[in-house]
Parts: sequence; C-alpha cells; structure tokens
Amino acid sequence: MLVACWSAKGGVGTTVVAASLALQIAQDAASGAVLADLAGDAPVVLGLAEPTSPGLAGWLAAGDDVPADALARIEVDVAPGLRLLPRGRDRLQPHRAPVLAAVLERSPRVTVADCGRAGAAAVDTIIARARPSLLVTRRCYVALRRAARAPLRPTGVVVVNEPGRVLSNADVCTVVRAPVVAEIEIDPAVARQVDAGLQAGRLPRSLQPLRELA
Repeated sequence: MLVACWSAKGGVGTTVVAASLALQIAQDAASGAVLADLAGDAPVVLGLAEPTSPGLAGWLAAGDDVPADALARIEVDVAPGLRLLPRGRDRLQPHRAPVLAAVLERSPRVTVADCGRAGAAAVDTIIARARPSLLVTRRCYVALRRAARAPLRPTGVVVVNEPGRVLSNADVCTVVRAPVVAEIEIDPAVARQVDAGLQAGRLPRSLQPLRELA
C-alpha cells in the first residue's frame, strides 16, 4: 500500500503529517511501515542525523540495472517498526519514478511518501499512483487556489486548522473536489517536539486524529 502526503503550497505541515502518520501505522501494523522522503525534510523533523546514503535520488538515477531490493539497503532505522527511505541530495530523476511507485505499492509494508509540494515530475508520478493520496492544506485562499489549479486530484484532504481562517471544510471540499478525512489543530507542542528532535517519540494529542487514517 502506498500513501502519498502532498501539498500545493509549501509550509503547511506536510512533512509533520507524513511522519506522524507513518509512526502511527508502524505502531499499529504488524509488518511495520516505511517513510519515503521525497521532500528531503524528514530527518530534521524526526531528529535524525542527515543520512549519507545516495537515497531515493541515487536509486532513481542509477539506471534500470539497479535491482528493486537495493532500496532496502538505503533504509534507515527511525523507531520500532518504522524505516526511512531518505531522499538523497541529487535531483529526483523522473524516468524511473513509475518503477519506484510500483515497488512501493507491492511492498508488504505500508509506505507513506512525503511528497512535499507537488509540481516535480517524479513526485507527481508517486502522487498519481498512491491510494490514498492526501492533500495537506490549511484553510487558506492561496493554498486552495493552487490546489484547484494543480493537475492532480487527491482522494482525501487533511486540514491543518489555523486560528482566524474564515473558510470552512465545505469550502475546501468544493474547491479541491475531495472529502476532508482528518483535521489537526495548530499546536505549539508539535513545534517544540520537532525543534527538539523528538518527533519519533510519543505524538502529541493534536496529531491523534491521523490514527483514523492508519
């Protein structure tokens, strides 16, 4: 199973949502979970040292002769049951992205892909293949306008509630043409946890609604 978390605008909390969802799936699934970091921010959010492996970018660039099981060699331990596929430093080459999506789909472990902001060809391929495909957004006019213009359509929306926004969940559904499947509150405890490198530990209560998606 391949789950994609993505956004149409940066800075909405996609990496925190993806990492938190992967952690909860890892806790609940006997087979564990994998977090595929296509955005590049997961190590920072999870309090990990920057991986030195070539990562997903290296695997995509290596050519068709590289076996699919080579992905396992670049995984990094995060927490019990959860492994990280780091992004790597190079550009994500798009020509092998369909192969990567197929490998992740066939894995016995659930893979949560942190796709960051949509728009790059390799990332968009993963988003288009994933089920579910989760748009992470705030009820922000600019973010929703960009989501409406995106060529991709999510299967569900994770709304990050921000004080002072006047748009409703109904407005979100109308604009992006997908249901709101989870709401999480802006929580200073999450920011403190990320800043301290403790996101891989016990998740704050405000992130518990993501368990419904696990």
